[in-house]
Amino acid sequence: MVTPEKSSWRRDLLWLALAFGLLLGFRLGSYPFDNPDEGRNVEIPREMLATGDWVTPRLDGVNYFEKPPLMYWAVGASMQLFGPNEWATRAVPALFALGGVLLTYAAARRLYGRATGLAAATVLGTSLLYFGTGRFLVLDMAVSVLMSATLFCFILAVHEPPGPRRRWLFYGLYASAALATLTKGFIGFLVTGAVMFLWLLVFNQWKRLRPLYLPSGIALFLAIAAPWHVLAAMRNETWAHRYIYIEHWARFTTTYHGRSQPWHYFIWILLGGLFPWSVFLWPAVRDAVRGGWARRGENSTAWFLVTWAAFIFLFFSKSQSKLPAYILPVFPALAVLLGAWLAGVAADAADAAWRLRWSLRVYSFACGLLAAALLLAVLKPGLVLHDPAQALALRKPGLMLAAVLLAGGLMAPVATRRRGGFAGLAVIAATAAIFLAGLTFAVPDIYKPGTKELALLVKARVRPGDRVMHYFDFFHDFTFYAERTVDLVGAKGELELEEDAAARASGRFMDEAEFRRLWTQPGRIFVVAKKRDVQRRGDGQPALFADPTFHYHLLELTRDHYLFSNQP
Repeated sequence: MVTPEKSSWRRDLLWLALAFGLLLGFRLGSYPFDNPDEGRNVEIPREMLATGDWVTPRLDGVNYFEKPPLMYWAVGASMQLFGPNEWATRAVPALFALGGVLLTYAAARRLYGRATGLAAATVLGTSLLYFGTGRFLVLDMAVSVLMSATLFCFILAVHEPPGPRRRWLFYGLYASAALATLTKGFIGFLVTGAVMFLWLLVFNQWKRLRPLYLPSGIALFLAIAAPWHVLAAMRNETWAHRYIYIEHWARFTTTYHGRSQPWHYFIWILLGGLFPWSVFLWPAVRDAVRGGWARRGENSTAWFLVTWAAFIFLFFSKSQSKLPAYILPVFPALAVLLGAWLAGVAADAADAAWRLRWSLRVYSFACGLLAAALLLAVLKPGLVLHDPAQALALRKPGLMLAAVLLAGGLMAPVATRRRGGFAGLAVIAATAAIFLAGLTFAVPDIYKPGTKELALLVKARVRPGDRVMHYFDFFHDFTFYAERTVDLVGAKGELELEEDAAARASGRFMDEAEFRRLWTQPGRIFVVAKKRDVQRRGDGQPALFADPTFHYHLLELTRDHYLFSNQP
């Protein structure tokens, strides 16, 4: 017999899956891959499929130990099922993002009730950074969802008495921590473990920890996470130095990766990335922990969510390597806090307008400010966008997005005054969803120009024995679309040549003198280069195309790149 409670669970999950599946999947495969991130993250699984080696990730045929392979495995499996295309590969982060929305609904509902679950899922799924990362082929969405699963399993488990449900929640904790480790390394268990330990320690919750099924849980964790690490170390003698020292220790403590940002960097990423819901963040957190230390026992769940968000925020703020999506694991915790507050406001028919008044003013102001910025960007070329062609291409979607923001900023306060808090919040959610869907029309012109067109041309014309080279750069997307590795002249990009002696000895990586020597040989060579790299040089040497002794045949040119050859 299906109870009303079970029926509402199924109905909610079905509608959330449908709504956010459509939003995340809208125009998902309608534009080429971005460089370098998407190009890299699709090329590595392509090479796994081509070589049959699923242990050692490779980029352009060179061992690549920056990250573990779970995301590459998932993308490779999707390409095997649906073909090597943009939709099949971006579907992987989109499905993780959808899973994160459903997970947040389920956890929030268990903790605070159905209304909070629906509100938390809506907040998370319509947040700007969460939506954008869910449609972008990077590892951050997967690791965020898996870390969130770890922490949600923990807080739900400690609420359960000993029994099968508690045991399975703890097993879910160990399994998701292992999968997070296989996605992005040791932060998968170290950061989540630190959050749990800090909450237990500061709020003296140790008595709620037992039983935690530690021996069998550790065995489960190791069974999932250990095999790849052991195999990678056995097959590659330089793996430990690159993966453990450089990619974990040096990434966090030094500026080795060149991604340093000021201490306040993630404040602005959080406020902008959580938009439009960031305008409600302060009252939501304030009310969740009202009473402070004196009521810490009563508000222990809310304090866990605050500890989760605060620790991860401070951890990545302290790191010397910062990118916007690093902060994504705090979003599910904040979505639950926001969902609980918004659900309470929506149910408060008498005082909803009064409780929302300041937040709605900030929301309307932010919408107007963003709309004005969009209008300036697309109507005044050179003021914000320095490429007139890009400004022109973005004009139509920019005007549409500005109109959506202005309408939402005006309508939300009116709906709240006339029809109550639920109506006002529904307007904000609808505005966010329409804005995000509209943003997909602008993405192709926001992305940096890629090399898909040139890669497909080379793929059609190249013959056995021909060589394909990249000049003074490495274009990650090219190798995927051309379905081949390339030689590099005067650059190595992100390729970890120091980790691969065979690649160094292959003759595929050369200086300009060797390139010019090969250029006059009988074999045919295709070269892809940025226009600026062949038209002028920053090292005082003559530019390639300005050298009268260098003879070439121009085969194709795009907005930013040349394709040329030593033969017609």
